[in-house]
Amino acid sequence: MVRSVFRAIGRRGLLFSVVISLAVVGSGPTAAQTPLRVTHSVDKTGPTHTELSGSVFNDGTVDVIDVYVNAAAIDGSGKVLAQGIPYVGSVPARGSTPFKARVPSVPGATSYRVRINSFRFQMGRTESP
Repeated sequence: MVRSVFRAIGRRGLLFSVVISLAVVGSGPTAAQTPLRVTHSVDKTGPTHTELSGSVFNDGTVDVIDVYVNAAAIDGSGKVLAQGIPYVGSVPARGSTPFKARVPSVPGATSYRVRINSFRFQMGRTESP
């Protein structure tokens, strides 16, 4: 009887550990869960760099902080030729923040792409919908 109790606890403990591990691993933001979106336009192209401007929009209900974007010069095949990673700062919930980015001018660049590089959710503030 004692042996079966230990087996049951062992199995339950293992199951509990697996469930907790999956919850922790699955809790990080993914592209589908990210409340941020970016718009941009090319302002000026010079001999040494191209200047981009845009805005980061936060469609979520929690402020985000330490936002960085990745502005990249792309060739015709989609290969990244050069990039800049400017700091945007914080973006309030259901708001936006403008940014400026500089990307080195390189031969072969046909377009520019701007994506969210990294961010953190602001903790300690609660907001109801």
